[in-house]
Amino acid sequence: MKARIGYIAWVAGVAQFFVAHGIVESAWSRPYSWARNNISDLGNAHCAVQPEPEPRYVCSPEHGLMNASFVTLGMLLVVGVVFTGALWRRGAAAVVARCLLACAGVGFVLAGLAPADIHENQHVLGALLIMAMGNIGLVPAGVGLADDAPAALRWATGLLGATAATAFGLFLSQRDLGLGMGGMERVAAFPLLVWALVIGVRGLFHQAGRMERSGTQG
Repeated sequence: MKARIGYIAWVAGVAQFFVAHGIVESAWSRPYSWARNNISDLGNAHCAVQPEPEPRYVCSPEHGLMNASFVTLGMLLVVGVVFTGALWRRGAAAVVARCLLACAGVGFVLAGLAPADIHENQHVLGALLIMAMGNIGLVPAGVGLADDAPAALRWATGLLGATAATAFGLFLSQRDLGLGMGGMERVAAFPLLVWALVIGVRGLFHQAGRMERSGTQG
């Protein structure tokens, strides 16, 4: 039951984030661009021209919804880390991975509570926790997953972490490789969310299969 709570938390957290993302961006009078706009632009509380890292006009009427979604996502990511003990092996790799993934959850909460145009330093700290700590955490997570995890899932987890961490470095150095500032940021931020969603869905189906087999044998 504890593991199921954790998996549901991850699935619900990621799902509500992308739903909120779609609703908030659709409320912009000037079209929101995944390539030109930061994710944080959706949570900015004021309408203004943002000069860094690229000049752009930001006006997000539904910023409150986006910031609430950031906070909700962060809390549910932490809940998932705490409750999915059965997902992990015993050992240092799993402990490190779970601590770093929990830091990413805290980062989302901080990003939601401190919009970039009001509390920039705190928001940047939140982003660092998400895209540095969280992405690095995926690397040992590949090693720390329980023995019943397929080898392909282990490799994919580590690869996602390495790819996202590299993208974050490129984002910080303002090299977007043609994806745009917002596009590169998403390559750095979304792998963690995709991983949590996939692991959550897999965990729920895996548990349902076990219960069905147990009921059949009984």
